[in-house]
Amino acid sequence: MGKVETLTGADQLLDRSVMAIGGTQITLGTIIAAVVILVLAIFASWVVHLVVGRAQKRVGDAHIPLIYIGGQIARYIIVFAGISIAISTLGVDLSALSLFAGALGVGIGLGLQDIVKNFVCGIILLFDRSIEVGDYIELEDGSAGAVVSIGPRATTLVTTDNVDVMVPNANLLNGKLTNWTRNRATRRVHVPFSVAYGSDKEKVREAAIEAARSVPFSMPDDGSHKTQVWLTKFGDSSLDFELVVWPTLDAVKRPGSMMAAYCWALDDALRKYGIEIPFPQRDVRVRSFFGAEGEEAMRAFNNGNGSVVVDRPDAQTSEPSAAPNDAAEDIVREG
Repeated sequence: MGKVETLTGADQLLDRSVMAIGGTQITLGTIIAAVVILVLAIFASWVVHLVVGRAQKRVGDAHIPLIYIGGQIARYIIVFAGISIAISTLGVDLSALSLFAGALGVGIGLGLQDIVKNFVCGIILLFDRSIEVGDYIELEDGSAGAVVSIGPRATTLVTTDNVDVMVPNANLLNGKLTNWTRNRATRRVHVPFSVAYGSDKEKVREAAIEAARSVPFSMPDDGSHKTQVWLTKFGDSSLDFELVVWPTLDAVKRPGSMMAAYCWALDDALRKYGIEIPFPQRDVRVRSFFGAEGEEAMRAFNNGNGSVVVDRPDAQTSEPSAAPNDAAEDIVREG
């Protein structure tokens, strides 16, 4: 009998009314049941997150965005369903929450509009697919990085220095950005360099092509991808060229290392071919010196020895650098 009375007492405790919403009595038992449902929904959402993360590591890069989108949608559905079931478990009629909904609307109008806007923009980004997980994007303010997640409030970018940058979803949807790897396609890059006037253009082209091919992530020439050398400008003291090359997709995602690797290889190749990289120079004409002009001025300047020695930095050496190309090795290692 004591055991029966104890159970009856526990049932009475669970059935005790705690509060009332819209005429509906909320008991301790219904509150516990609602909390359990919410915890189960959060746990299920966490499990989906783990499953999606493991699936992304096993499939190819082309399927990662689709798996991520499916996982995010599933997590949103689970959380919203858990909230709805928990409210129904409490026995609350949703129509009775009209006053609360009105107050919530006022709150959104006062301070929550940015949260709602970013959430809606995040949903649009997931379905629009103009930005996908794995893409390398560059914002208008110069921030750049690989997209690792599109959350309900912000999108996370990871820079090449492994720094996380949180960008509100509304900024990505409404602002201007460059997606360097959309559709998982590589891009052509331009590497500028200069040589001294009088350099043989054929040698310059040969050296630059050799430099591009020495970098391990340069794509081989084919019908649509071809390495080229362009003469783009006649500078004040140099011929300005561009090495136009198609790197791999992994290299495009690391632009700093990529450009450093090509510059290193270009310097090695130009040294090998004995092509001078110019530095700023100016010719100074002296009309008179120590009251003398012409050859007399030169002799006065050189104390009569008749020769002028001008010291300047050694422009180039004939041998290329033997040091390893660290930037190229960095991209190959990360890829």
